[in-house]
Amino acid sequence: MSYYRQEPDAFAIAYLHTLRGEILSCPYFAVNNLNRDFVGTKGFSIVFQRAGLETVRQQFPFFVPYFDRALESDCNAFYLNPLLLREGSRVDPHIDRSLRSYCKTVEPPAIVSVLYVQVPPDLQGGELVLRNHRQQVGQIKPKANTLLHFQGDLTHSVNPVRVDGTRLSLVCEQYNLSAIELQEIPEFTVESRAAKPKRAVARR
Repeated sequence: MSYYRQEPDAFAIAYLHTLRGEILSCPYFAVNNLNRDFVGTKGFSIVFQRAGLETVRQQFPFFVPYFDRALESDCNAFYLNPLLLREGSRVDPHIDRSLRSYCKTVEPPAIVSVLYVQVPPDLQGGELVLRNHRQQVGQIKPKANTLLHFQGDLTHSVNPVRVDGTRLSLVCEQYNLSAIELQEIPEFTVESRAAKPKRAVARR
């Protein structure tokens, strides 16, 4: 992969509608639990090892088609985040290392996979900007039902959304960790700022 690749028309449209509805109605969906780079965004996060994938599939069956298409077979730890931006939302430049809250030695993911679930038809702004050090290597305008994969060590950001509407994506950081690092990662847990999540959370 040269920095990034895109798969248009990745899923049946009916699945996108189902996925959107399930994400927005999920009891964990709230103001984002991510760091200050994610300005004015909403979502929640699921941390899991490959050993916990079956548990995630059972508790969140609406993610199963995405997992079947997007997850890399040589990766063993994942950080999944539905991400909603509306007018005024943005994501400042950063490199993904979300699992560092569990294991300080974790390097960036091998790959990051993004499914654009919903995009305003008249979207202005909201582009994903990819940089390799100081060199810009991509500026991707989101298109619904496109599955995008990019190198996990790229600095990336999302330009401010300048129109009313919902830009909803499903982002998965995919890691290939050593056995020692993997011991520090939950087999399965959910991170959310929702006041009263309704699903049980299982941790090792």
